[in-house]
Amino acid sequence: MNLSIVNLKAAEVQVRENRLGSITGFEGTAAELVRCARCGELNDSERSFSQCLGCSTSNATCAVALIQDSAVISHGPIGCAGCLHDYGFTYRVNGKHRGVADPQQRRIFSSNMDENDTVYGGSEKLAAAIRQVCQRVKPNVIFIVTTCASGIIGDDVQGAADEAEQELGIPVAAIFCEGFRSKIWTSGFDAGYHGVARKLIKPPVKKQKDLVNIVNFWGADVFSEWFKRLGLRVNYLTPYATTKQIAVSSEAVATVQICSTLGSYLAAALEQEFGVPEICVSPPYGIEQTEKWFRELGKMTGKETEAEVFLREEREKWLPEIEALKQKLFGKTAYVTAGASHGHALLGLLKELGLCPLGAAIFHHDPVYDKGIDTLDSLNNLVELYGDVPGYNVCNKQEFELVNILHRTRPDVLLARHGGMTLWGAKFGVPSLLIGDEHYGMGYEGLVKYGRRIVNTIENDEFVKNLARHTVIPYSKWWLEQDPCTFLGTGTSYVEAD
Repeated sequence: MNLSIVNLKAAEVQVRENRLGSITGFEGTAAELVRCARCGELNDSERSFSQCLGCSTSNATCAVALIQDSAVISHGPIGCAGCLHDYGFTYRVNGKHRGVADPQQRRIFSSNMDENDTVYGGSEKLAAAIRQVCQRVKPNVIFIVTTCASGIIGDDVQGAADEAEQELGIPVAAIFCEGFRSKIWTSGFDAGYHGVARKLIKPPVKKQKDLVNIVNFWGADVFSEWFKRLGLRVNYLTPYATTKQIAVSSEAVATVQICSTLGSYLAAALEQEFGVPEICVSPPYGIEQTEKWFRELGKMTGKETEAEVFLREEREKWLPEIEALKQKLFGKTAYVTAGASHGHALLGLLKELGLCPLGAAIFHHDPVYDKGIDTLDSLNNLVELYGDVPGYNVCNKQEFELVNILHRTRPDVLLARHGGMTLWGAKFGVPSLLIGDEHYGMGYEGLVKYGRRIVNTIENDEFVKNLARHTVIPYSKWWLEQDPCTFLGTGTSYVEAD
C-alpha cells in the first residue's frame, strides 16, 4: 500500500492519531501488538490516571533548531521555551562530531506572551519579535513554534509568518505544535519537518547519484566513513545542516532514516513531492538488519557490489568479538525503555547478543508509517527476526508504570534512550545504561560497542547496589503491589523476578 499523505500547501500536518492511527496505551506482547495492528483491531487504551505527557513543541524544535543558520521563536509564555535550552547545549557538545568547526549556541527566542496578550492577542508581539530576531542574528530562516497559549486564543500565526516573509525576504515557517494538539509526542517531529519541507526544500535542478539523505537526530558521524567505502556522500537532515544543504536534498538518489519515529513524515515528503525514494527497511541495528539495510542501499544506489564487499569486510573484522560477547551475555535478562523505533532496535541488539528481554516500556506505537510499506514496520521486523517480546507496554513515559515493572522484574540490566529513566533502575539496584548517541549501536561495529558497554555496566554494579540500599522509593507499597497496568485494565504478562 502506498499512502499519499503529504500536502505541502496546507499550513498544518495531520497529527499521528488521525494520520497513522498511532496509540499510547497497550499491554501484552510485541507479537500481539503487531497482530492487532495488521488485523485492524488496534484501539488506544485510555488511562484513568496519567502522570505525565511529552509536549510536541520540544520535538518540533528538535527538528529545526539545530539547522546551522536558523532561528526559532517560541510563540507563547517564556516558560514554554524553558524546555528548549537543551538544543543549545546539544549543538555545542555534539557539533564537533559532525565536523562543525565552531558550534555556537543555538538561536532560540520567546515572544514572551503575558496575560494581556492572551486577552487581546499576541500577533503584534510576534511580528515585532520576528523583526527583532532577524535584525539581531540575521538567520537564513525563522521558524515559529506555537504553544498552548497561542493555540488556545487562536492567534493568526500563519498570517504573521507570511507578512514577515514578504517584508524580510527570508523564509518564515509557522510550525503548529501546541501541546494539546496530540497525545503522540512524535507529532511534533512531523510538524517541524512539514515546515522544513514547505519552506526550505527546493525542486531538483539535477540529480546527484552519489548523494544520500539521512534523517537523523544528532549522533556521531558514522555514515560518512561507511558511505565513502561505497562511493556515496552523506546529506544529514536536519541537525547541523545549512539551509543550502537542505535545499538540495531533493537532488539525492535516496533517503534513509535512522528512526522511523523521527523521520517517517520527511522521508515520505521527499519521495512524494520531490521524487527521492525512501529505503524501506528498518535501520542497521544488529547483524540481520545491517545486512538487509546495506543490500537495499546498494540496490537503490547502484552499489550492490560495493555493499557486498563492505559487509564481507565487516563480518571478518567483527564477528569473532560478537561471538565472544554472546558467550558473556547469554541468558542475562534486560528491560528496555525508549521511543518506538529505537526501542525496537535496542530489543534486536539484546537478542543478537544473547540477552533475554523481559519486556519494554515504549512511548507510543505507529501501526503503519507514512508510506504504508510493511517492510518499514520495525516492530514486525523485530518479531519476525528474533521472536516475541513479553511484557510489551506502550506507556507514553508513564514513570509510575516503569517503577512498578522494575520492582517486579529486576532485570540484569536496564537500557534507556532518554535521560531521567535510568535513575529508576539504579534505585532498585539494577545496572542501567543510557546511550544518547543513537548511531552508537549501528552496524557490526556498533553491535560490538554496545555489547562491550552492556558487559561493563553489568560487571560494575557496586554503585547501584549501594544506592539501592540507601534509597527510599517515593511510590507507595500499595502501588508496587498492583498490576503495573492497573489503570489500563486488568491482567498482566510481565515476568516477575524470583
